[in-house]
Amino acid sequence: MSTGKYSGFSNIARQAMMQPQESMLEVKSKKNKLYIGIPKEVSFQENRIPLTPLSVALLINNGHEIMLESNAGQAANFSDNNYSEQGAQIVYDTKKVYEADIIIKIAPPTMEEIEMMKPGQLLISALQLSTLKAECLHALIKKKITALCFEHLEDEGGSLTVVRAMSEIVGATSVLIAAEYLSNIFEGKGLMLGGITGVPPTEIVIIGAGTVGEYAARTAISLGAEVKVFDPSIYKLRRLQNNIGTRIFTSVVQPIVLEKAITSCDVAIGAIRADDGRSPCIVSEATVSKMKPNSVIIDVSIDQGGCFETSEVTNHTHPVFRKYDVIHYCVPNIASRVARTATYALTNIFAPILLDIGEQGSLKNVIWQKAGIRNAVYIYQGHLTNKYMGERFSIPSKDLDLLVVSNH
Repeated sequence: MSTGKYSGFSNIARQAMMQPQESMLEVKSKKNKLYIGIPKEVSFQENRIPLTPLSVALLINNGHEIMLESNAGQAANFSDNNYSEQGAQIVYDTKKVYEADIIIKIAPPTMEEIEMMKPGQLLISALQLSTLKAECLHALIKKKITALCFEHLEDEGGSLTVVRAMSEIVGATSVLIAAEYLSNIFEGKGLMLGGITGVPPTEIVIIGAGTVGEYAARTAISLGAEVKVFDPSIYKLRRLQNNIGTRIFTSVVQPIVLEKAITSCDVAIGAIRADDGRSPCIVSEATVSKMKPNSVIIDVSIDQGGCFETSEVTNHTHPVFRKYDVIHYCVPNIASRVARTATYALTNIFAPILLDIGEQGSLKNVIWQKAGIRNAVYIYQGHLTNKYMGERFSIPSKDLDLLVVSNH
C-alpha cells in the first residue's frame, strides 16, 4: 500500500492520471446525498461519539441524512433531543442504524456489529491494531466494505490529526488527574499541584516528549509545578522545549539521572509510545519501590503495555491501585474521562471529511485528491490495502492507488 505520506500516487497510477480528465470533472460536479448511521458504542467505557448535534445540523443542512441510535450521545452528555432538534432521526433498533451507507463510530466494530453491516458500506472507526482479530478483518473483506481507520488520518502537515487531538487532551488531563490524587480527598499527600509563595512547588517528572508529554508539561507549568522531561530522543526534547517557549529541565534517558528524579518527585507521568508493538518499560519496580509514599504515577502508555514495571490496566470505575504505597492510575482510555471535549475535537475532524465526500460525489474522488485520507484506508471495496496488516494476517494486499485508478 502506498502510505499516502507522499503527496502522489504510485508511478503507474500517476501515468493513468495523466489521461484526459473530462470524466473526472463530470463526476466532481455530482453532489451526493449521504446516508450516515451513528450506532451507540458497545465498547467498555467508551463515552465519546463522533459527531456533535451542531455538526449533525451542518451535515443535514447540506442535504445529508443522519440516523442516530437512541442514547448514543448520552455518555458525552448529548441527549437524543439535542440531536433530533437538529434534524437527526433517532432509532431504537440497532439493526436499523446499520442500514445507512456510511457507519461512523469510535471503537472498532465487533463481530456482532459487522454481521449487521450491509455489503459495500463505508466504515469510519478506530482500528486498534494491537487488539484486531483476523476474523473481524475477514468479515469486513467478505462484505466488500470500504474501511477507514481514523487513527491514520493525516492533516495537511502530515501529522496524525486524530491521534494528535486525543494526545493533547490526554496530556492536559493526566496532570489534572494527578492533582486530584495528590489531594486529601483521594488519600493522597494533601498537596496542591503547583505551588504558592513561600511553599516549594510540586515536582512532576514526564517520560516522553511527544504530544502527550508536551501538553502535560504545558498544563503542569501553567499550574506552577516544577517539571522535568525525559525522552530517548534529543530531537523530541528540543522540539518540546521550542514549542513550550520556556526553559525547563530536559534530559535524555540516563538511568541514574532518571531514577534520582523519579524517587524525589511527587508525580510521574509515563507518556512514551512505541511506533508499533509494546511501549518500552523504562522505570523498574525497584525504582518505584523507592518513590516517596503517596506519590502518584499516571501511566498514559498503558494501552501499549505501560512504561512503569509496576503498572497494571485499570478502568474508569476502579482507576487506581497502590503498590509500594505509590498511587498508580493506569486507565487506557483517558480521553473518555472528558468525553464531551473529546467529541468536540473529533467532530472538527470528521464533519469536514463527510462534507467532502458529499461534495465530491464519492469517497473515491476524495481519496484521489487527499493523501491524508488515502492514508487511512485499509480496506477498499473488499480489498485489503494495508501491506502491514496483509503480512500480519497472511492476507494478500493490493495497491490502493491502482484500485482507485482502475475504478475511475
